[in-house]
Amino acid sequence: MSIETAFQSSVQYRLLTVHYASSPAGRKAQHNFMSAVDFHDVPMPLDFFVWVAVSDDRVVLIDSGCDEETCVERGHIFHQCPTEALRSLGLSPEAVTDVVVTHMHWDHLGNLEKFPNAHIYVHKSEMQHATGCAMCHDTLRRPYDVEQVCSVLRALYAGRVSFTDSIEEVIPGIRVRPVGGHAPGLQIVEVATARGPIVLASDAMHFYANGELTNPYPVIVNVLDYMNGLSLLKKLAATPDHVIPGHDPKLRDRFPAVPGVEGVWDVSQPPLVSAAAD
Repeated sequence: MSIETAFQSSVQYRLLTVHYASSPAGRKAQHNFMSAVDFHDVPMPLDFFVWVAVSDDRVVLIDSGCDEETCVERGHIFHQCPTEALRSLGLSPEAVTDVVVTHMHWDHLGNLEKFPNAHIYVHKSEMQHATGCAMCHDTLRRPYDVEQVCSVLRALYAGRVSFTDSIEEVIPGIRVRPVGGHAPGLQIVEVATARGPIVLASDAMHFYANGELTNPYPVIVNVLDYMNGLSLLKKLAATPDHVIPGHDPKLRDRFPAVPGVEGVWDVSQPPLVSAAAD
């Protein structure tokens, strides 16, 4: 994977992390790595996030979370619908102009019907995987939700879906890069902000520790692609604080919370605690 000129854009976004669900607090670290690590007996729960990028003329949702019923059925703790967080920020769901889907797993693809004016971007390999012969196998089918997949099909037939295939700036100031690994069509997202491009790793790096230990998360379809993705994240980011992992509760301590809004942090601001402190 080659790295071309650093991402530059005249458009800048305020980039917010929305915490919408959590896994049970006692979840062990051994669930989060392919092989055993020294701290495998300590608690290491997952947080579930979506990201909101706001510019002068766009409201872009990077991933759209899931609904309460789906979350609870899968054994997790639901905190708020992303639409509630948007309203707390003074933004209506109808104001969302675009949804960039990092991949189509159940915790990243829900609620699309709640954003009726949004154009949706998803990698073509992910759509092929989620609707093809791979879904004959329960293990490969498990991370997907059939109703969510059907919501993409409905949006496609309504003319609201574009398929990504390569490195491209899908929206001014927002660039996607396919990496695969965790899912065939997983793509990381670079967002131009006042402190430089922020790299949303999504599930190319669930936790900071996945990158620090170069130890993949065990839900994976291609180990080599995952490892190459970790290497790419380090090359793309100006500093470790410019990479945002997909599920790490540490985010909630590292970045400033948005005043008066529950469960939202501003990752376009400098961190309160640097990732280098680990």
